This record gives sequence, structure tokens and C-alpha cells, in this order.
Amino acid sequence: MIISNVRKQSDIQPVMDRKKLMNNIIKHRQIYILLAPGFLFLVLFKFVPMWGLILAFKEYNPFAGILASKWVGFKFFIELFSDKNFYIMLRNTLIINLFGLIFFFPLPIILSVMLNEIRHESFKRITQSIVYLPHFLSWVVIASMTFFFFSVDTGVVNKAIINLGGTPISFLSNPALFWPLITIQTIWREMGWGTIILLASITGIDPQRYEAAVIDGATRWQQIWYITLPGIMPTIVVLLILRLGHVADVSLEQILLMQNPLVISVAEVFDTYAFSQGVQRGLISIGVTVGMFKSVINLVLVLYSNYIIKKTGQDGIF
Repeated sequence: MIISNVRKQSDIQPVMDRKKLMNNIIKHRQIYILLAPGFLFLVLFKFVPMWGLILAFKEYNPFAGILASKWVGFKFFIELFSDKNFYIMLRNTLIINLFGLIFFFPLPIILSVMLNEIRHESFKRITQSIVYLPHFLSWVVIASMTFFFFSVDTGVVNKAIINLGGTPISFLSNPALFWPLITIQTIWREMGWGTIILLASITGIDPQRYEAAVIDGATRWQQIWYITLPGIMPTIVVLLILRLGHVADVSLEQILLMQNPLVISVAEVFDTYAFSQGVQRGLISIGVTVGMFKSVINLVLVLYSNYIIKKTGQDGIF
């Protein structure tokens, strides 16, 4: 009798849980409706395409289809690692991202603090709009602007150098200037946009902490150093981990538009290689192999950086 009662309760419990879940969804339906587009986008464009990763282990035949294509195991991974340009692509990809990490990552933090210190609200909103604007420009427009300013024949900068009696500088065809130029483009385009999350984090700091600091005689710099920066440190840590999760990625459009034969030695990266092999030559399996290799690197760096940061006492992303 006791056993039968226990079985009945175990059968009833899942039904009650499902009913409770449905009631919770109905109660908070506005929130779920708000989340639905983002969730649908995530499923359709992030999870559904993942089944195509099997192409990294198959020799894709468009006439046979994905499932009927021949299995080749790790053939394309071996080809990728044995490619004569593999270490050049790895070096270029890592250095471009290292430049971004060193020179770009701190700037949105500094800009956010500076914008927060502006007390005139109208001027603050205008300034924010100006620094956000470049994010909405395509890389085609930005590359065109770069050519307009830095080309040897018609560039504004070189014309100014000539007028001052100097010698024109080949900004766009000098391999030594390619990485700094790419970094400058990224900074100009994304620095303002990167302040959005940080400014939202700053607004979450308790204003009473600033009031107490003023009463204690703290200067504006001391308020920034001891209140603002520690207050947004968890957000900075999360952004750093996410940034490390893209260390094998670069902007394909940006690199393709800025590439030329004279700088190819420092401009060839995994993304351009995957584009040339997978799209231009039709070797889809190699393109997928490169994408999987990049994803594994990014995943390992996210897990490792999250582990290290949690060991230092900070909160990670999971």
C-alpha cells in the first residue's frame, strides 16, 4: 500500500511541475515574448548550423549531399596544419587580436569613465551619439575613408606631407604599418559602441557611495579610482573573457578590403583563408575545418581564462 502511494506521488509530481511551469510562462508571458526573437535567432543561426560541422570530416560532394559524402576522417585537419602558410596565418591572427587587446580593450573603459564625468546632460548625449556613430558605418565606407586619407597619390595625409616638403609614405602598402592601421580602424569604429555596457554598469553603482566620498573629502580622481573602477570591474572581467573568446577571429570584410599583394604576408589570416578555399575555390570542407579549428581555440581560451580569473577571486561568466 505504501509503495503504491509512493508511485502515485511520483507520477503526480512531474505533472504538477509541468503545470507550475506553464502557469509561470503564462504569468510572465510578456518577458517570454520579448525573449522569443533572440532565442529564435540563436537556435536558427547558432545551433541548427552546427550539424554542418561533420563536413570537416567529409569530402563534400554537392551532387551527393552532406550525408552521402565520403568520410575522410582528419584529412583536412592534417592538410590545414601542414599548409606552408599555417603558422603565418596563426601569427597574423594572434598579433592582430593582441594589438586589439592591448590598445583597443582599455579605451572603451577610459571613454566610459570620461563620459560619466560629464555633468551637462545635453552635451553628454550629443557626445555619446557622436562616438556611437562610426559603429553603424560599413567596413566598405571605412576602407574608402582610409584610402582617401592615406593613399600615396591622392591621400590627404600624403598631400600634407608633400606640401611640408616631406616624402610620401606608403601607408597602405607597407607591411610594417598594416597591423597598426587595422587596429586604428577598429578603435575608431568600435570604441564608442563598447562604452554602452560599461556606462550601464556605472549607472548601477550606488550614488550614496559617491556622496559619502565627497563628505570624506575625496577628489574626483579618487572617486573614479576607488568607486567607479571597482564598481564596474565585474563587467570588465566578463568583457575580457568574451574578448578572449574571439582571439582566433578577425573581421573578414575589414581584412579583405585592406589586403593587397604587398601586405599579404601580414594580412593573410584564417578567415581570409577559409573564404578563399571555401567560397572562391568551392572547397567547403576546408572552410568548415578552419572554422572548427578557430572555434576550438576560442573555447579553450574562454574556459582557461574563466578558470584563471575565478582563481584570482573575481566572478567569471560561469
